[in-house]
Amino acid sequence: MSTLIEQPVEARLVAAAPRMPSIPATLHYDRRDPFAVRMTFPAPATLEGVDVCWTFSRELLTDGLEEPTGDGDVRVRPYGYERTVLEFHAPEGTAVVHVHSDAIHRFLSATNALVPVGMEHLQLDLDHDLAELMRDAA
Repeated sequence: MSTLIEQPVEARLVAAAPRMPSIPATLHYDRRDPFAVRMTFPAPATLEGVDVCWTFSRELLTDGLEEPTGDGDVRVRPYGYERTVLEFHAPEGTAVVHVHSDAIHRFLSATNALVPVGMEHLQLDLDHDLAELMRDAA
């Protein structure tokens, strides 16, 4: 059984110019990190010219489909019926993108099929993680 879900999505960058260019992005979910999702933007779509990956909670993404949520580096909110806004705050500035809500729903449905909400703790190997911490501390 696969432990990873990757789903390409089309993101629309919100900019000062009237045209919102489309940029590729990928949503990632790994059952080895069951509470988190990642959104990656490829190098050509970033100001730094390198891949940029944001990691945030699956719960934040789920809740943001229905109501504004998040008060840290990543914030998510609905925008009408068809789009969801993701804001990424960094010291260099803020990126705001729109993603089709149905693409996020499909992604979350796939993550829930892999690891149902509320069952994330069953994916964690706390003994292994503790052993790794102890090894690194020695």
